[in-house]
Amino acid sequence: MYQTTIKKSVELVGIGLHKGSPVKLRLEPLEAESGIVFYRSDVDVSIPLVPENVVDTKMATVIGKDGYVISTIEHLLSAVYAYGIDNLRVVVDADEVPVMDGSSASYCMLLDEAEVVELDKPKRIMRIKKEIEIKEGDKYVKLSPAKDLSYDFTIKFPHPVIQEQAYVLKFTKQSYKEEISRARTFGFLHEVQYLRSKGLALGGSLENAVVLDEKKILNPEGLRYDDEFVRHKILDAIGDMSLIGMNFIGNYEAFAGSHDLNHKLTLELLKDPENYEVIELVGEELRELEKAYA
Repeated sequence: MYQTTIKKSVELVGIGLHKGSPVKLRLEPLEAESGIVFYRSDVDVSIPLVPENVVDTKMATVIGKDGYVISTIEHLLSAVYAYGIDNLRVVVDADEVPVMDGSSASYCMLLDEAEVVELDKPKRIMRIKKEIEIKEGDKYVKLSPAKDLSYDFTIKFPHPVIQEQAYVLKFTKQSYKEEISRARTFGFLHEVQYLRSKGLALGGSLENAVVLDEKKILNPEGLRYDDEFVRHKILDAIGDMSLIGMNFIGNYEAFAGSHDLNHKLTLELLKDPENYEVIELVGEELRELEKAYA
């Protein structure tokens, strides 16, 4: 199994969630061993996707370098990671990635248009060897050894529409596209009003998020899945875990997980080489992984 990139450059324009301004995004092929690299064309700054470049995780995963940042990268990265793409240049002309419809479906369509192609270097996979957990109060995120990749997420909100939801994704690219990619980000009306008073979430609307007041969903079309909220949390987690730098084999589990906890989990994983091994798959494992990303 070989490293991948995209066959051709593709681009789109969408609204930035926080500034509310149009953002042009372009995906470009990169050669093997390049990794995922973000580039801000407006200030001529490249920001490699590595954990040490994460500068904020309060409301989204934000990377930065030399005082310049790119925000809300997790939905795009979720799709890139689900497609098994190892090498890619992401060019934006602003400080955030377009929010599109609040899910990763638009990015899946963009990657389908770009086409995934193999390069001439073996693909590296991380196998989780030890259980690693980050816990804060009753919230936790955890990685544990497994023979395949799965995401097991539970959320609990004191809201009549959400309450407690749990979902387990047995990962394949196809299951991701069908079960996860269309799940939108969500927020509460009082939070949106507060953020806007601070000059944030100016691009947020019912077109790119599920918004709830104290009792109900405000979106006239309703939900895409009955449990869209927890499915979106899995979408976010897949994007956040891309900071590991490669696809992995193991089980991810969370209760009330967040961008911040996911970032701390990647740091905890990577700080001790005894937690994992980097492998090039052969035999049955290779065939199973090839099927997962087909």
